[in-house]
Amino acid sequence: MILIDSFIDGFSNLFPHLKDFYPWEITNDLSSILEEMILQLDDNYHIDNNIAIHKTAIVESGVVIKSPAIVGENCFVGANAYFREGVYLDKSVRIGPGCEIKNSIVCSGTAVAHFNYIGNSIIGRNVNFEAGSIAANHYNERVNKKISVLHQSQIIETNVEKFGSFVGDNSRIGANAVLSPGTILKKSSIVKRLELIEQIRNEQFR
Repeated sequence: MILIDSFIDGFSNLFPHLKDFYPWEITNDLSSILEEMILQLDDNYHIDNNIAIHKTAIVESGVVIKSPAIVGENCFVGANAYFREGVYLDKSVRIGPGCEIKNSIVCSGTAVAHFNYIGNSIIGRNVNFEAGSIAANHYNERVNKKISVLHQSQIIETNVEKFGSFVGDNSRIGANAVLSPGTILKKSSIVKRLELIEQIRNEQFR
């Protein structure tokens, strides 16, 4: 079992009913989860068509946000960012210009620089993505597109074709690095610039 709170401090306080779920189970159902959460938000949020933006958040021009989405307190979303369905930003998250995010949770204090893609992922607190880094969520090149993950030397079959990364608190992802589908990074991980993280290399998946 992957204990989410061992990667992200306080995750179960944000999502108490999800603490025993696998990360890919959460991202796969994130739209319906957020729709329920939006119903519980207070009047500190501007809410329109299942898009909730905290009154302290800054959203620059040209940003496209598709429902459902929650943009939390003191967040910053740079010009021309694109949020596809199912995006949750916790407090004080910074999303730079031109980023694309889909079906993902980004926890407090995290910064995603600019021109990044994060798909079907859960990103911890105080994580930094430098420019151009990617959390890929789909094996375009494989015949068998089902994603497996490596955790504590065990391979876990997710049985899904879309899952990105699960990144622990305080990690650092260098510019133009790529996290392959199914990447799991413990707290304070460092990914070098231009590095490819591919945790499972097995010809049976190709």
